[in-house]
Amino acid sequence: MYDLTGFQRDLLTVTAGIEEPHGLAIKDELEDYYEKEIHHGRLYPNLDTLVEKGLVEKGEKDRRTNVYTVTKRGQREIEARRKWENQYIDL
Repeated sequence: MYDLTGFQRDLLTVTAGIEEPHGLAIKDELEDYYEKEIHHGRLYPNLDTLVEKGLVEKGEKDRRTNVYTVTKRGQREIEARRKWENQYIDL
């Protein structure tokens, strides 16, 4: 996960946390968090990077909609990141 950008880590986290994570649903969640518009030219290339790295799988819901699923490797990376963060943050 160390080689991901902050935006890519956020994408991975959102993808893991929502039901039926498709592009527009992920986009909506990130726009709420960032409080600004996320352009398709930023969203989809970064999702493709997560797919290429084996952290997310891309499938088709229908001819127009892709669905993204976090892989077991992606889940392990999220858990490892959270464990690492918890070393430094006392909640």
